Amino acid sequence: MHDLARDYLERHGPKKRASSLRNDRSMLERIILPRLGQKLVTEVTRRDVETLHLSLITTPYQANRVAALTSKMLSLAIRWGWRSDNPARGIERFPEQPRERWLSNEELARLSEALMRYPAYSAANAIRLLILTGARRGEVLEARWDEFDLSRGVWTKPSHHTKQQRTEHSPLSSGATAILAQMRAADPQGTHLFPGDSPGRPLQDIKRFWKRILTETRIPHARLHDLRHTYASHLVSSGLGLPIVGRLLGHTQVATTQRYAHLADDPLRAATERFARKINGLQRHAVAGMLRIDRR
Repeated sequence: MHDLARDYLERHGPKKRASSLRNDRSMLERIILPRLGQKLVTEVTRRDVETLHLSLITTPYQANRVAALTSKMLSLAIRWGWRSDNPARGIERFPEQPRERWLSNEELARLSEALMRYPAYSAANAIRLLILTGARRGEVLEARWDEFDLSRGVWTKPSHHTKQQRTEHSPLSSGATAILAQMRAADPQGTHLFPGDSPGRPLQDIKRFWKRILTETRIPHARLHDLRHTYASHLVSSGLGLPIVGRLLGHTQVATTQRYAHLADDPLRAATERFARKINGLQRHAVAGMLRIDRR
């Protein structure tokens, strides 16, 4: 299985996004290979994979990702002639409760104020762009300057950086364009928006800085990915239709955007409440008129 993991990373890895490949490598090193690495590929049984999956029951999302990665590796093993079946196929996944967390107006204000204290920090600019574009963390951190047309305000995301593996043309707001223009003026010859420590490679992560910002702002239980939820949620609650929000997020399926459907009810609820208040006012006016008649 160690050999299969190596072949998976070398042969299949280049087809994946960099962030997904990092996650796969982490799951292999921390979870899968310590348990299955010394087994022959032909010796791995369904019970082995089920036992591994069940051992992660307290983290169901991770457990399901581990099962999916193991299944993918064993499917490739069939294609490469290492074995004839996939014992991981069809293993029942744990139920996953999608996490719905977005920042309120007050939390966004505190976050923006805190970021202003770090005008020259690359991580701060990355977070600003996550807020203003709704993009995924990997898309922002791995972005290159040749993807941007600041005069037209368009970000062309290459297919190997997007989750759907297709090129996306995303419009940029004036706020996002202004931040990018300032960054470009400070680094006119750069290749990546956020250069990393290694030459030619982008910044890998901003979790440490994000943790510091959360401590300063006292914003609880917020992940970087929740900034994407925040972007979508505030657009939907302002009355923007789900298809438009889905286009901005790069969703190919309406069902993916459907998680925000309950927020789309807010403008409709406000409208129907306005009419109800009008009816209540008319009723109060009618009752007052009847009381005047009775007194006469």
